[in-house]
Amino acid sequence: MSDSNPAPSLYAAREPIFPRRVSGKFRNLKWYIMAVTLGIYYLTPWIRWDRGPSLPDQAVLLDLANRRFYFFWIEIWPHEFYFVAGLLIMAGLGLFLFTSALGRVWCGYACPQTVWTDLFILVERWIEGDRNARLRLHRQKKMDFRKARLRVTKWTAWFLIGLATGGAWVFYFADAPTLAYDLVTLNAHPIAYSTMLILTATTFLFGGFAREQICIYACPWPRIQAAMMDEDTLTVGYREWRGEPRGKLKKGQVAEGQGDCIDCMACVNVCPVGIDIRDGQQMECITCALCIDACDDVMAKIGKPRGLIDYMALSDETLERSGKPPKNIWKHILRPRTIMYTSLWSLVGVGLLFALFIRSDIELTVAPVRNPTYVTLSDGSIRNTYDVRLRNKHGEARPFQLSLKGDPEMQIGLEGVEGETVTVPADTALLQRVYIVAPKDAAPSKSGSTPVRIWVEDLNSGERAHKDTSFNGKGN
Repeated sequence: MSDSNPAPSLYAAREPIFPRRVSGKFRNLKWYIMAVTLGIYYLTPWIRWDRGPSLPDQAVLLDLANRRFYFFWIEIWPHEFYFVAGLLIMAGLGLFLFTSALGRVWCGYACPQTVWTDLFILVERWIEGDRNARLRLHRQKKMDFRKARLRVTKWTAWFLIGLATGGAWVFYFADAPTLAYDLVTLNAHPIAYSTMLILTATTFLFGGFAREQICIYACPWPRIQAAMMDEDTLTVGYREWRGEPRGKLKKGQVAEGQGDCIDCMACVNVCPVGIDIRDGQQMECITCALCIDACDDVMAKIGKPRGLIDYMALSDETLERSGKPPKNIWKHILRPRTIMYTSLWSLVGVGLLFALFIRSDIELTVAPVRNPTYVTLSDGSIRNTYDVRLRNKHGEARPFQLSLKGDPEMQIGLEGVEGETVTVPADTALLQRVYIVAPKDAAPSKSGSTPVRIWVEDLNSGERAHKDTSFNGKGN
């Protein structure tokens, strides 16, 4: 190809999008969800929860140093990570369920990228004005004092939001009041500062500049959602059979043979991803429904019924084109696919609750010491050695008594402890060396291995737990 006709570029430069302000029930719903989600995110680390004198009093805490996850009255230990895995599975199934029923409703209302982008756009609108004012400022090539002042003010506000975002995140991993004081006095760990810096930068860039580009190019969900949706999924759509042919309509004018759409571009101007919903279903659409509010407002002004753009299903198109009413909304939501997702989600949730309520506050693991397998003592008795790990999940130290069930001739002993009772500190796993001894004249076992059961009892509560193991060398 000659230099005069260069090959077309595969990269299209981003056209900045300046959504217009809109009001309506869906916009109000997004405001409520934004307030709730941001409130939960920023305030949760500051909720206190009394667990006793030796445990942290933060309601939600990811204590990586001590390998604990605290969630109000629930404490997750490292060996109980299956609870976290179960919650992730439930989150995935919940996402499948909502997408199957209502399209990308998660993306449009509760995704962090959407929530923070909405917040950044709100700040931008407060400082620079609504869509037309922001467009004029963007197209102004000269950087005069007014433009510089507005830009610096907006970016400063964005930076402070990003800083608060990163700051709130690190509070989930350490005691919030203590860490806040250390951050202010510059005594916090460098990891805390570096984490805040990274999250501040990503929030500033993603919410302020990348915006819809994250949803379109970085997020994999737009490509996956097609497998979750079908013709009965309720999603935002345009009733072409009612709106076409579109055309301009002046006040007081009656247009014969014209559809309800007056081509006012209100639906396009409020769209945060810059698409025209009238072109049909598109991968970029995040189902935020702001175009519904904008269109309903226009329909009310020109005396037309609402719903030209609305939540609808493809299966209703044939019915509505023929003049019949659409299906009841519950027939779209309650169908085999959504029922299956709901059943799986509930099954995992019930399983996690069952596992949570049946778990014991004391646990033990037993690891026989195999080098050597057994020891013959000077009096001819046989001794096996075990490493027993005792877990005390209570908020105070507890006395644990160990006992043995099996051959009545065998005796149990604890290294460094008088008797058979050891005190395990609060919320701690204690490794205790345990000896089991068979007397010299004990009858030999046929297999050379005798099954035994080690019991542990909490002397304060009477709660018990046990672990089966084996004794080797008996009778040799």
